[in-house]
Amino acid sequence: MTTETAAAVDEAVRARPASALRPYVGWYSGYRQRGLAPAVHRGLPSPYLTFILTLDEPLVIAAHPDPGQPPGRYPTLLGGLHTSPASITHEGAQSGVQIAVHPLAARALFGLPAGELAGIDVPAEDLLGRLGPGVHERLRAAGSWPERFAVLDGALLQAARPSGRVPPEVGWAWRALRRSGGALPVAELARETGWSARHLQQRFRRETGLTPKAAARVIRFDRARHLLAAGSPPPRLAELATRCGYFDQAHLAREFRALAGCAPSAWLAAEGPEAAKFRNVQGGEVGAVAEWGA
Repeated sequence: MTTETAAAVDEAVRARPASALRPYVGWYSGYRQRGLAPAVHRGLPSPYLTFILTLDEPLVIAAHPDPGQPPGRYPTLLGGLHTSPASITHEGAQSGVQIAVHPLAARALFGLPAGELAGIDVPAEDLLGRLGPGVHERLRAAGSWPERFAVLDGALLQAARPSGRVPPEVGWAWRALRRSGGALPVAELARETGWSARHLQQRFRRETGLTPKAAARVIRFDRARHLLAAGSPPPRLAELATRCGYFDQAHLAREFRALAGCAPSAWLAAEGPEAAKFRNVQGGEVGAVAEWGA
């Protein structure tokens, strides 16, 4: 999608990576905007790692999921899974590419388990060496979105290699939670892996950054907020709660406030498809640019 006038630029392009990368990366989201009013966006919990390479100006984080992290400006950013929102700002322009990285791919792409990134954001410069020399510069020099995505395909294919072993039990538990929409209880996951619930929790958190219970919350929430924003008109909250595995509407509302920092209706009004003031760095199917978090 591209809208451009003499005063404004508004581009959002989403693409699948090369087929060999799909076990590691869900999608690429490219975004470029100019001529906007300054705005603030919530970076929401998601079942993907956050990996952003900017194009023209740095990403400005006013508040991280971890309140102990100071605000910062990031030419590149890698963030772990989290259970509270970030706050992203811009002064009228933003541009970059976000790569939605599966958390169990962190070892293969970055050489460390996603648990080492749990709840924090770090500059990604120190990890870009695995992607080959000058990948950020080559991305910025590319003249079109297909060319930029091709640069990423080549760099990530070069980077992807075995680096430590993700326990197959953890991989199975993560995929089972994703398939179920976060509906499987921890006791069932443990029984299927043959591990105790405590051992599963420890190993799962080391590899993903979340416990199985916290991961289930994030997966349910991520599904609910996408369905909420994709509907036209939006679904009724009671129906959405039932569809996404919440006990009732009140449960959905409590979880939304905990994970997004606001009520569902407030988030939809501020950042849903009708709120065009900010092409949010997390929108996915909602018509925004990049999926914050993995």
